[in-house]
Amino acid sequence: MKLTQLIITAAALALTASLAHAGRIVIKGSDTLGAKLVPQLAEAFKAEHAGTSFDIAAEGSTTGIAALIDGTANIGMSSRRTKSTEVSAAGAKGIKLNPTIVAYDGIAIVVNAGNPVKGLTKQQVEKIFTGDITDWSAVGGTAGKISIYTRNTSSGTYSDFKELAMKKRDYAGGSQKMAGNEQIAAEVGKNVGGIGYVGLAYIKAAGLKALPVDGLAPSQATVRAKTYPYSRPTFYYTNGEPAGEAKEFVDFTLSPKGQAIVSQVGFATIK
Repeated sequence: MKLTQLIITAAALALTASLAHAGRIVIKGSDTLGAKLVPQLAEAFKAEHAGTSFDIAAEGSTTGIAALIDGTANIGMSSRRTKSTEVSAAGAKGIKLNPTIVAYDGIAIVVNAGNPVKGLTKQQVEKIFTGDITDWSAVGGTAGKISIYTRNTSSGTYSDFKELAMKKRDYAGGSQKMAGNEQIAAEVGKNVGGIGYVGLAYIKAAGLKALPVDGLAPSQATVRAKTYPYSRPTFYYTNGEPAGEAKEFVDFTLSPKGQAIVSQVGFATIK
């Protein structure tokens, strides 16, 4: 048993050593965080820490947690909490997945700007995304097929939305899976029958309209107050308490300067 533990510890140290490149921080995971927010935080951080470089890959929360487990990232970005299977996989390698909430986000329901629908209820949202409602006329819109755009299965938003808005039901069979928020925004922006969901930072994209849900519009204020129904925290995950340059970047993100960037990008701050 002791030998097994020694092997696991040695493996964990080896993985950590593989990232020990002076001045280099590797961050992988959530598109919600990694497409806009984290790159801007990284630029501001570099302005104060000469010689620091970043490798940022925004391919979904699942990929960020996996990268932390296999030792190819210092920080895993995630828009969801870890799954029990991920915690077990990490523990088997001597890694403790430690979450830090860095911002709050709201999953906004977006339609084409030309869509006459002015708002939806939570029940209508559920029925649209599960395929119970398939025509816009059923929710007060112009008759026509509803085209649904979702994130792909590696996305934390994909699973969070199922839990927050769909009672964990499956997405409609004809849903089209997109790689990121910007792709959903682009598709809905050019399809008058389209509907999708994006983070707060993406609701002002060209051709889009964010719909109130049960009369509450997605905004920094409603997300911070947790009155908007699809509000959620977003995370940096580290192996145990953050240390070294990773800790410096986490601390910077949580600082007043970092949180000012959080707000400017469109997220709700943690305080």
